[in-house]
Amino acid sequence: MESKPSPIEALLAKMAGFADPTRLRLLRLLEKSELGVADLVQVVQLPQSTVSRHLKILLDQSLVRSRAEGANRLYRMPPLDEAAARRLWTLAKEQTEGWATARQDLLRLERRRAQLRPALRFFAGAAGRWDQLRSELYGERFTDAALLALLPRSWVVADLGCGSGQTTAVLATQVRAVIGVDQSHAMLKAARKRTAGLPNVELKQGSLEALPLGDASVDAALLLLALTYVEEPRRVLEEAARVVRPGGRVAVVDLLRHDREEFRRQLGQERLGFEAEELQQMLVEAGFGDAACRPLPLAANAKGPALLLADGARPAQVIPIKSKRDKREKREAKR
Repeated sequence: MESKPSPIEALLAKMAGFADPTRLRLLRLLEKSELGVADLVQVVQLPQSTVSRHLKILLDQSLVRSRAEGANRLYRMPPLDEAAARRLWTLAKEQTEGWATARQDLLRLERRRAQLRPALRFFAGAAGRWDQLRSELYGERFTDAALLALLPRSWVVADLGCGSGQTTAVLATQVRAVIGVDQSHAMLKAARKRTAGLPNVELKQGSLEALPLGDASVDAALLLLALTYVEEPRRVLEEAARVVRPGGRVAVVDLLRHDREEFRRQLGQERLGFEAEELQQMLVEAGFGDAACRPLPLAANAKGPALLLADGARPAQVIPIKSKRDKREKREAKR
């Protein structure tokens, strides 16, 4: 039966464990990560036999532990139980902190860890088909839900030309209140049915050219496929600017200019869409700053004309748009 080593013998054994540059390098690495022999060989750039020999010494001194994973073994440095071993290791780390060899090891360790990450290995081979794969596995709606979650929950949003209330209902789950406005009695009837269980939705019948909303009464206005149905889109945008509070925003989605006259007639639209520059300028003239407009990518199964997206912000300090409207109405009344 082997006798237990004396404290002096145990201390000298621990000191011997730390008394080698290769073992110090291995310990610094295994304190940070659990690694196999192949990983350590690549990081310290030494033969496998050398790495294995020093690992055995560290295992015998209980300075590292190992476990099986499949056909491989993984090594790590555990928290040291013995006070003397902890003090020795603390001193060894302090004295090797600026060691150029150890710094190089850490750089190679980070590269090796990056190579071993499952996500990086997966995306290295899936990048070209990720969009299709993500859509097949998870659908598309989660993206819209995430974008909607960026809206401030305190906002009141006007859904202008709300139609059957599809967007109104979605917005209501994210903001304090939604006011839907539409001129069609039939559309509003459908919208009321869809939003019946949503207490923060208010629906109003009215013209987009003369909104039944107070000045600066909403934080944002939305116009989805609405401007092509009105005779005076500029006036609609002026009305949107009137009801949006200073600092609020407007978003417009509508048809990019096209030549499908039969399509326009079938859908009862007033015009063949807009040029991007045209719609952007209309937003600026209506009182929206930071205006931008761009075509949207074509949906795979869409049969209608391409769409564009325009948006802008109300300046923090504005001249009330209502005064401009009143002056125009007075001029028209005199004619």
